[in-house]
Amino acid sequence: MKISIFKNKIVNTMLLAGACGIAIAFAAPKANLARANDEPKVIEITAKKFEFSPAQITLKKGEPVILRLSSSDRVHGFMSKPLKIDTDIPADKSEDVAVTPDTAGDFVVICDHYCGTGHGNMKMKVTVVE
Repeated sequence: MKISIFKNKIVNTMLLAGACGIAIAFAAPKANLARANDEPKVIEITAKKFEFSPAQITLKKGEPVILRLSSSDRVHGFMSKPLKIDTDIPADKSEDVAVTPDTAGDFVVICDHYCGTGHGNMKMKVTVVE
């Protein structure tokens, strides 16, 4: 009798430890998922003579995003005073810009580095919705 009681205790202890291990295994990915969902959305924007691609993006007011800017040909600028953005886009690497729009509306981003005869038309539209 004593051996079977001892075996039951061991089995119960193993089951309990296994159940805790499973709970921990499932809890960790959920925690990582929650953190992944808190990460800002990344929007890739490419600059080249004389355009931004995409030419228009939509953001949500109060929602942080990362604008991943790259250039396919030369240094360009990326500037919008209302969105508090003013940065350079280097030709040889990408530039991440964190943005959290605080006002809804339509805003224009311009290239503020002269890049040739079509430079004045190098713009993109950013729409911020509630």
